[in-house]
Amino acid sequence: DGQMEISPDKPTEIEICSASVFYGKERILENLSLSIKEQRVGFIGRNGSGKTTLLRILAGLQELNNGKVLIDGTEVAKKRNEAIKKVGIIFQNPDHQIIFPTVGEELRFGLTQLGLSKNEADLKVIACLKQYDKVDWFERSISTLSQGQKHLVCLLSVLLMKPRVLLLDEPFTGIDIPTQLKLEHYLSSLKQTIIHVSHVPETFENYQRLIWMDEGIIQADGTPKTVIKKYRTAMKNYDEKTI
Repeated sequence: DGQMEISPDKPTEIEICSASVFYGKERILENLSLSIKEQRVGFIGRNGSGKTTLLRILAGLQELNNGKVLIDGTEVAKKRNEAIKKVGIIFQNPDHQIIFPTVGEELRFGLTQLGLSKNEADLKVIACLKQYDKVDWFERSISTLSQGQKHLVCLLSVLLMKPRVLLLDEPFTGIDIPTQLKLEHYLSSLKQTIIHVSHVPETFENYQRLIWMDEGIIQADGTPKTVIKKYRTAMKNYDEKTI
């Protein structure tokens, strides 16, 4: 089908080169440089630490004040058509992502963006829903879904496009435990590179690499075990100062 098959033996290479983002005088990210080749990378930090902005620059959705972001050599902000094949993002709030009234239309949209006909897209959508025992969702109105179900729709719509990199921003917010476990199971089976943002340390216990950000700057970068320890200590000290 002309799409790149995701091959686990050739890791996707992500390069962030001296990236800065400012809103007015406020610095969100400052001169950030990172090279990522691992398949499972987490970013942890308090709210407002720059994590969501980081995902937005990786998806090519956020303008940089300076620097650039490359995924497998493609500058995502400049080459939007190539970027949608390489990278998919799932936002914290599914209502910010979903644009169509029914599940079928929502899932079809990304595939038609990639150049498939409506019929080809629908066949893929139905096959995908079958995989997750949700065939009856095709005609279903988005407004009848719970938050967790909407999250699943967002996830499936991105997975259908087979991007090489999946960006997740707190994807389990407002989701009940059984749905969360199911989603975690889906995600752990994927061959794609996953970059996942959360402020919950347990999320990252099985990841290859964890990066802790605060005020747009990297505070620690290494194995989840060592980074979580530093993060927890800092948060404890931080709480003691603010109490």
